[in-house]
Amino acid sequence: MHYMRFSPRILRETSQGSDCISPEDIMFQRREIWLSGEIDRDTADSINSQLLYLAADSPDKEITIYINSPGGQVNPGLAIYDVMQAIPCSIRTVCVGTAASMAALLFSAGNRREILQHGEILIHDPLVPRGVSGSALEVQEKSSRLMGVRKIICSILAKHTGKTLKQIYQVSRKDTWFEAEKAVEFGLADAVIDSLIPKENEERGY
Repeated sequence: MHYMRFSPRILRETSQGSDCISPEDIMFQRREIWLSGEIDRDTADSINSQLLYLAADSPDKEITIYINSPGGQVNPGLAIYDVMQAIPCSIRTVCVGTAASMAALLFSAGNRREILQHGEILIHDPLVPRGVSGSALEVQEKSSRLMGVRKIICSILAKHTGKTLKQIYQVSRKDTWFEAEKAVEFGLADAVIDSLIPKENEERGY
């Protein structure tokens, strides 16, 4: 059974009268993006269109990406990574819950990487696609491509954690979970945080 995600509407008074907008719209106005659920082509198209718009709107202002995702497909994930690297904006990534697999790679690529106290990060080698079959040569070709993808992913993680490629290979051979403090120690995150409300908003009582 599939459940529809409930998104409340917020009533705001404007000079043109009342208007109902979603929390996501308000976050977007604050240059904040949600990356949640499985990463696929639709997710990548949505995230990248938002990143490109915000970069064109204010190339010198930071963008925040909140991440709570089990990961997903490699190519869409790398498409998001490439756009993150290609735009001039500084990217702040925040782990809210879980950043696993491809989501862990995207989280680690932030210029400022923060994780909530009970957040977790999972890294592992790319998984063998289901239903892999064919001749011996076809299987060998698919295996060779998978190893190439493994090198790309591990090289990116090495770049953003400060670890050697050999160290990343060793850790990613199996599912390796990092709790918040361990993620900072390993170089996947920069800081553990306990608040998402800017200090100026706290002082105003928001």
